[in-house]
Amino acid sequence: MNTFDRRHLLTTAAAAGAAGAVGRWLEPTVTAADTPKRPIKIGQIGTGHEHASGKMSTLRKLTDHYEVVGIAEPDPELRRKHEDHPVYRGLTWMTEEQLLNTQGLQAVAVEVDSDDDHLMDIAGRCIGAGLHIHLDKPGGESFSKFKQVLDEAGRRKLTVQLGYMYRNNPAVQFCQRAVREGWLGQVFEIDCVMSKPSGVGYRKYLSQFRGGTMFIYACHLIDLVVSLMGKPDRIVAFPRQTRSDVGVEMCDNGLIVFEYPRTTATIRTCSFEVEGYKRRQLVVCGDEGTVDIRPLERFDLHPPQQLELQLALSQDRDSYKKGYQEVSFPQPPGRYDLQLIELARIIHGEIENPYPLEHELIVQECLLQACGYLPES
Repeated sequence: MNTFDRRHLLTTAAAAGAAGAVGRWLEPTVTAADTPKRPIKIGQIGTGHEHASGKMSTLRKLTDHYEVVGIAEPDPELRRKHEDHPVYRGLTWMTEEQLLNTQGLQAVAVEVDSDDDHLMDIAGRCIGAGLHIHLDKPGGESFSKFKQVLDEAGRRKLTVQLGYMYRNNPAVQFCQRAVREGWLGQVFEIDCVMSKPSGVGYRKYLSQFRGGTMFIYACHLIDLVVSLMGKPDRIVAFPRQTRSDVGVEMCDNGLIVFEYPRTTATIRTCSFEVEGYKRRQLVVCGDEGTVDIRPLERFDLHPPQQLELQLALSQDRDSYKKGYQEVSFPQPPGRYDLQLIELARIIHGEIENPYPLEHELIVQECLLQACGYLPES
């Protein structure tokens, strides 16, 4: 078994042998040891997103990188629900206006749920206040609103980081490196899966979105495919309903196909797969090799396990030999640590944003098209 040295990890996605792909590879890598000169003053708006508590827990843990100045929750019911939550205990609760006017504030984590019609309005007000934002995924249901916010961020030279946590996954970054450096040859097939078993309550939540499971889960996988291959020539979606326990029509079992001149990418999502976390996967096949990451992460496995992938090569590449082999990686310190450390380094000007605004726009456009939101009515 090969062990991939963290020093060789590249921070994030790149074109990697695909015409039209966006993003760039940057060194040195982001690691838990990276410490900026001074902590970024940051606040959070919203507690409703399912990743909100995890982001706040991580921000509060990364004291060398962040100083959390306060939290705003515009929904009174959500505020009452979360005020005594251990993650938020001891924080200063304030209005959005008070937070955005906090002296020295540099960034905001926008953790409003994607079903909130005001999501991009809130993000826009943060940008209008001259603040960088970490915007949890996906970026709402309106492409025009999303683009308007990102265009303004570009004009103001502000960072918008979408909360796609697989970007900083060491195994994913290894895959991107393998494609970029030509180890796999001509990529002809990408197969992605992101599913989980869900109760009726969560399935009802998913039913409000066009595309159902595809809207919430496929966004992560679209981000990976676009980082590897760029914008597809054509997108074809196959939304299906297998179960009827929600009582409404919804896509609970979806397939999306991205077409490229020499490549097809399939993206599957499901809300009832038994042990679905263990089969979340990214498989990239080329005519000279394959990278098979399954599962995509291991934070949800009990007990946590070492992150691994299967690598097949037609010839020796770097320190990796011809044939099939396992490559293992040190487990990241937390699900969101490396991405939020990366955000601090971007804000400090230590690195360029490896996922520029153009990439975020392509991902959002592809997601909304696959789920039936585009063209907007």
